[in-house]
Amino acid sequence: MSTSTITNPVSAAAAHEISRRRTFAIISHPDAGKTTLTEKLLLYGGAIGLAGSVTSKKEQQSTSSDWMAMEKERGISVSSTVLQFEYNDCCVNLLDTPGHHDFSEDTYRVLSAVDAAVMVIDAGKGIEAQTLKLFDVCRRRGVPIFVFVNKMDRPSRPPLELLDELEKVLKLAPAPVNWPLGDGERFRGVYDREKAEVNLFERTTGGTFKAPLEVAGIEDDKVREALSDDLYETVTQEVELLDGLTEPLEIDRVLAGEQMPIYFGSAMNNFGVQNMLESFLQMAPPPAGRVSDGKMVEPNTDSFSGFVFKIQANMNPRHRDRAVFIRIVSGVFERDMQVVDQRSGKKVRLANAQKLFGQDRETLDTAYAGDILALVGNYNFLIGDTLTSAPKVVYKEMPRFTPECFTYIVNKDTANIKRYRSGMEQLMKEGVAQAYHVHGSLQAVPMLGAVGPLQFEVLQARLIAEYGVETRLEHSPWSVVQWFDEHEPDPLRRDRNAPKVHLPTGSAIARDQDGQWVVLLSSKYMLGVLHDRNDHLTFRDHAYGEE
Repeated sequence: MSTSTITNPVSAAAAHEISRRRTFAIISHPDAGKTTLTEKLLLYGGAIGLAGSVTSKKEQQSTSSDWMAMEKERGISVSSTVLQFEYNDCCVNLLDTPGHHDFSEDTYRVLSAVDAAVMVIDAGKGIEAQTLKLFDVCRRRGVPIFVFVNKMDRPSRPPLELLDELEKVLKLAPAPVNWPLGDGERFRGVYDREKAEVNLFERTTGGTFKAPLEVAGIEDDKVREALSDDLYETVTQEVELLDGLTEPLEIDRVLAGEQMPIYFGSAMNNFGVQNMLESFLQMAPPPAGRVSDGKMVEPNTDSFSGFVFKIQANMNPRHRDRAVFIRIVSGVFERDMQVVDQRSGKKVRLANAQKLFGQDRETLDTAYAGDILALVGNYNFLIGDTLTSAPKVVYKEMPRFTPECFTYIVNKDTANIKRYRSGMEQLMKEGVAQAYHVHGSLQAVPMLGAVGPLQFEVLQARLIAEYGVETRLEHSPWSVVQWFDEHEPDPLRRDRNAPKVHLPTGSAIARDQDGQWVVLLSSKYMLGVLHDRNDHLTFRDHAYGEE
């Protein structure tokens, strides 16, 4: 593979700015504390004055990263959010992602735009199904993983047991950066293995914790006083065991996806969060390039390039605008610059570029490789589009996912048909769901497919809140989809020589939003029937676009 498709480097000043960038996502199972950790990282970065808790739903203070009405109402993240702040001479681009299973497709797209990921684990539950699913995507994309074991201030599983599970399930060498001193009511702090220092925390009467008190070593009298005799003995034994059970932390192995740094703490009470942030920024990689036509485009090349990984409509409902999120892969962005949208071949002037902080925004004049650029306006971009000033650069970063549930979202009032169509068109461009045109259907609207049913609830809620359109759901009888191989002929054409498709009972043929033919089936059992009856045809799951 070539080292670069472009040879001219950026200026020294731009190269320095690019080297300062750290772009990462926080991923987890729902309720592991991901959004709370995000808020506390922003607090340390000076980006917010007060970290809002997602558990305080009834209070006016809400999290910076959760801005939709539905997010504030339910206390969950349903949309990925981009947040940028400065810390220790690093410019940090932090992407908070949905933890709920139904929004995993949005999370997968975000993972195409980051260079590292912090995985949040609930200390009482360990690795959960959604966590493992997201980790598999990180492994597929070669994204380095850093682990934050959260909620140590609550009753937790033994840390050695958690360490063993992480190693067995994720198949990465564990490298604990710190070690917890107890859990639940007995949680007293963390031991920094690299510095050989103990950070003691003192509980206040309100249940929160005072700032950490750094102590020179684990054998210090203050540590002995803070821990009960049996806890002190347990901790010292575990710290000694770690040297024999784990390998030394090596940054090269972390970046190669062979080793995972592990941190213990409590995001809710700022236990170990600052330690994790500082350590992470030292080890996390600077912006990485992306592959175009088998060649690597490096960040420091002077031609601008990037790809659209997210579209969000109505972030400012008063203006009915759309925000197009672009990961800058190479070069420097300057406001009003002209680029080519490789999908359409058209030149586009990037005028209204903004830096977003949740729902807040400010005009952006310059951005660098590694940054997340938000273009606000009526740009006719789609998810996956490549924008570039260099010819022949095209990125194919966006995965394609197989829906697991299908329904129709039907307008209740024909008087609102224009608003309904406008709303559906805008929201579908965000990639929230996929559209299917079922052959022979009596429905006037396309059927929608999504990873989970909560996606449809979000669509309905946003149609009401943002467009004033009430809808109803009409569920379909199908739950499985199979794509015809791209080399197969049109299954509906009347050419007598074309192979005939033998459909199982209750199935149907449809076109997806890209015009590809699919078969819709009522169950996974019918999947076997379809393949048995059509061994002369080739089908695919189409779980990922590049496969």
